[in-house]
Amino acid sequence: MSSLRQLVIGTALAFALLPQAFAAESITVAAAADLNYALPELAAQFERATGTKVVLSFGASGNLFSQIQNGAPFDLFFSADEDYPKKLAAAAAIDASTLRTYAIGHLVLWVPANSPFEPAKVQIKLLTEPQVAKVAIANPQHAPYGHAAMAAIEHFGLKDNVGPKLVFGENVSQAAQFAQSGNAQASLIALSLAKSPAMSSGKYWELPTDTYPELRQAAGIVSASKHKKEAQAFLDFVLSPEGARVLRKFGLTPPQKP
Repeated sequence: MSSLRQLVIGTALAFALLPQAFAAESITVAAAADLNYALPELAAQFERATGTKVVLSFGASGNLFSQIQNGAPFDLFFSADEDYPKKLAAAAAIDASTLRTYAIGHLVLWVPANSPFEPAKVQIKLLTEPQVAKVAIANPQHAPYGHAAMAAIEHFGLKDNVGPKLVFGENVSQAAQFAQSGNAQASLIALSLAKSPAMSSGKYWELPTDTYPELRQAAGIVSASKHKKEAQAFLDFVLSPEGARVLRKFGLTPPQKP
C-alpha cells in the first residue's frame, strides 16, 4: 500500500509540474530604457510564478522599433510611447489586438547629490545657471523621453540658452549615467530612473505634465513570436494589480481604465 501511495503521489506531482515543464524556456522582451529597474523586478516575479524566463533587452524605443522592423527575434515590445508600437501594428509586425497602454511616464530634472542647486526650488531655471555647463538628455530622434525633454525646453523658452549645453545619450538610461558620473551637471530623465536605487541619492524636480507631450507607454506582442501565449501571460502580469504596484513604485502611473 505504501508503494502504491508513493506512485500516486509521484504521478500527481508529475502532472502538477507539466505546465511549467512545457512552458517556453524563455521569452525575449524589447524594452524602453526607462524600464531598466521596474521591468527586471516584474520579470523576476513572473519567472518565480510561472517558470518562464524573461530575457530583457533595453534600448531607445526608436532603435528597438527599427530592430523589430528588421526581423529581430523579440516576443514582446514595451515602448516608452504609443507611436512606435502602433506603427509596427499598422505594418503587421505587432499583433494589433495585443496593443496595451501599460503606464504613463513622467519627466524630471535630476542633479547629483553634491550639486549646489536644489531642483525643487530653482526648477527649470537651474538649466540656465553658468555652473551647469552640460545638460544630458536622451537623443530626441529615437528616444521618447528625449523628445519630451526637448519639448519641455522649448515650452519654457530655453532652447537658445540651453541648446548649446545639451549632450545626448543613446537612450534615457545613458543620459542619466552622464549626469550620475559627473559628465553633465544636470539631466532631464524619466522619473522611473530617478526613483531607482542607483540614483536615489540624487535630487530631482518633476516637471509639470503640461510642459511636454504625455508619455503614454504601450506594449504589444511581436507577430513573428513563437511564444505568444507566454508573452501574453507576461503582458497580462504587467497590467495586473501586482504589476501596477511595481510600476507605481518607480513613478510609472498605470493608465486610467476607460
